[in-house]
Order: sequence, then structure tokens, then C-alpha cells
Amino acid sequence: MDVENAQRAQDVGHAQGAQGAQGVGDPAEAWQEHWSRPEDALARAVEVLRAPRPDVVPRLSEAIRTLVPHTAIAHLSGVCTYSPANAHGPQELVASLTGLELSGLAERAAGTTSTGRPWQGEAELAGRTRPVVVIAAPADDKEVLLVLVRSDAAPVPAGALAVLQQLCELVIAHSEHRATDAAPTQAMISRTAAVTRARTIAEFTGTHSAALTAVLAPLRSADLDDAAARRAATDLAVTALLDLRRAADLDRVLSEEPADAAFARLARELRPLLRHTGVRLDLAPPSDTTRSIPADTAHTARAAVQCAVMLMMEQEKPERLHLSWQFTADGALRTVVRDDGLGLLAADALAVHRTADRITALGGRYQVESVPNWGTTVTVELPLGLPSPAAVTDPLDGLQPRELEVLDQLAQGRRNRDIAAALHISESTVKFHVANILAKLGVGSRGEAAALAHRAGMPGGARLHVAS
Repeated sequence: MDVENAQRAQDVGHAQGAQGAQGVGDPAEAWQEHWSRPEDALARAVEVLRAPRPDVVPRLSEAIRTLVPHTAIAHLSGVCTYSPANAHGPQELVASLTGLELSGLAERAAGTTSTGRPWQGEAELAGRTRPVVVIAAPADDKEVLLVLVRSDAAPVPAGALAVLQQLCELVIAHSEHRATDAAPTQAMISRTAAVTRARTIAEFTGTHSAALTAVLAPLRSADLDDAAARRAATDLAVTALLDLRRAADLDRVLSEEPADAAFARLARELRPLLRHTGVRLDLAPPSDTTRSIPADTAHTARAAVQCAVMLMMEQEKPERLHLSWQFTADGALRTVVRDDGLGLLAADALAVHRTADRITALGGRYQVESVPNWGTTVTVELPLGLPSPAAVTDPLDGLQPRELEVLDQLAQGRRNRDIAAALHISESTVKFHVANILAKLGVGSRGEAAALAHRAGMPGGARLHVAS
């Protein structure tokens, strides 16, 4: 009976595939030829998720081209301070797209996207009206936006839009995880880029604001004759000023978190850890709720607190935890976690899960003070300004993915012949990779390379996904 049922299900699947193939002539149903089988859809999703972070948007565009034909794709992120807005497609088009345009499109489509459905219509992008499809998904208390720029305005079938929404939400959720759990060096790069971008925008904003204000002064003068021209020029200049201010506000929204919202999110994340434990949690939020915190600083502060709380629950057996965030006079965020437990945590306790490395990567420092039978206090200070670019260097960051795989095998003490068999490459290729690894790491032997790998968390694949 099971064999008969399996055969019947297979026959039904073939019949559905044939029906989809027959319907290719109908443009409204053509997408089903490529997306009717769940395994095909999942295979495309896997290909996108496997892509390194810079290639996610191009890979997603390629994957969904048979689902929703388009000429370009634009991405406005709420979680990545390194590149909050980027696009893929013809250079003459994507070079003219701006984050400000995408933000305005998000507001226009909000009524539809808030219901979990893509919005399709026409919008002014890159200097002219274009047909678009807008997909929005929540991420980290913000909204991530994907915009598909199409070559024609033919309506996209509802079924295709539903598949598109689910696939994009999957990719966005995965990208959020990558951003919030970034490797220490990547977090430092992201923070540096975000601060540099904010400073550049501030400089341009000041320059253009001064210029436009100077233009407004004579145009508003009562000595000028052409009142109509004066009013029109004034309206245009005022609009430009408002756009400049909105651009600065948008950058702040994308790269920073309000202090009270960041602390409230931490409190929500801690409560499930303490549920059913009987441990009392006392919270002291930052007194200055008007300030903002760089997104990477907020992520790292939350990660440090969660790591400390989990260690305290495991080793300290506390009855009470006290958590506070405060801004220091020298421009840092100070996070303090204190318990009334056994006072057993070691000074290097936050080395777990490379939490200490994430703190150091942002130019911060931490201290663990334990007093037997009186409890433990963990203090973390993270600067709110730009960290030194040389704060942390990871020698493994210069290695390519295949070189990391070879180093992982090498760190396990395997010989070239065994590495070649494990990675399905020739022994001469292994020798080539080993020579490159030694040169890039600046070491003279396989043993020194293996020692560096062990300090970085290898062997076992711990470093194989850092490049993503």
C-alpha cells in the first residue's frame, strides 16, 4: 500500500509539472514552470543564503528573475551599518538610485506592505517614472526594503508575489543574523564605515545648507521685481533644504538605535532566559533617553550582557540580577551586570563565544570582579565614537574560503594527501594553498599556521563562514 501511495503521489507530481509546462504560454502563469516544485524553490533559497554578504543582493536578483522579471534590484537595510543602501543592475540606473528615493517609496507602499504583501505600481526613480515591486519585512525593530525595478507594468500574479514575499523574508532574516552576530573584525569595519559615512553626510549637509540659505536671502528680498519667480525659487530651495535634513535623519535611523529602545530590546531578550528560574531582574535604563547608540555598539552591548547572564546563571546561582546602562563623561556606554551569587566567575569569563573579541574590536574594554560568596560584577565600556582602525587585526581575515578550509584541515594535523582527499582536490593544489597560507599569515611552518588557527577557534569549521 505504501508503494502504491508513493507511486500515486509521484504521478500527481508529474501531472502537475506537465500542467505547469503547458501553461508557460500564459505570461501570468509562466513563473510556475520554475517555482511550482518546493524543492526547486528551496534550492534557490539555499543558493542565496550561501552567498557572501556583498553578493546576497545580486544572487537574490538572479534567483527571482524567473519569478518576477526585473532589470534592477535595490536594497535598503535596517540592520547593516556598513552598506545600508545598495543596488544591482545596469550601472546607468543603479548609480542614480538614492536611499532617499527608496525611503520615500517605503512610505508610499506602507499601506500594502504592512499587511505582509508586496506592493506593485509606478514610482519616480532615477529621474523618471518606472514600474516597481516593493517588498518590506521587519528586521530588528526596523524595516528592510527590497525594490524590483521592472521593464514593463504588467501586473505580477498574486501567487508569484506570495512566493517572493516569503523568500525575501527568509533572506532578510538570515542577513539580520549575519549583521548582529558579525565577526569582531567585520563589526569594526562596519562601525568605521558607518561613522565615516555619517561624518561625510554631515559635512555635505552643512555646505549645501549654507549655499541654499545664501540663495534664499536675495530671492526673498522685497527689492526684487519678479515676485512669481521669487516664490517659485524659494519653494524649490526650501524643498531642497528639507530633503537634506531628511537624508541626515535617514542615515541616523539606519545606523543608530535610540538608547531607550535598545535597552528595552535587551530587557525583552533577557526575560526568556530567566523565566521559571525565580531570579529577580532589576533594570536601570540610561537616564538620557534622547541619545542614540551606534547599532554595532548596541548589538555588542546586548551580546555581552546575555553572555554574562548565562554564565552567572550557570556558575553563580544568583537570586537577583541588576542591570544598568549609563553614558560616561568621556563618551562611552557603560554596561554593568551584578549578581548576588557565589562569586566564581573568572576574569576572562567573557572570552566565551568570542564576546571579548567583539568588545575589543569596537575599542571597548571589560572587567569581571568576583568576591567569593558576595557575587560578581561585570562591567563593559564601549566608546560611542570612532574606534582606532588598528584596534584589532585578525590574521585569518586575509584568507580565501578555500584557504580557510585547507587551514582547518591542517590545524587537525592532516597531511597534504589526506587534505586532498577530504576536499576533493589534487595534492599539488593543496601544496599551492599551503604555500599561500604561510605567506599570508607571515609564518614559516605548518605548525605556526596551525597554532594561529587554534587561537582563532579552529579546527572544526568555526572560521569557515567568517567571509560571509
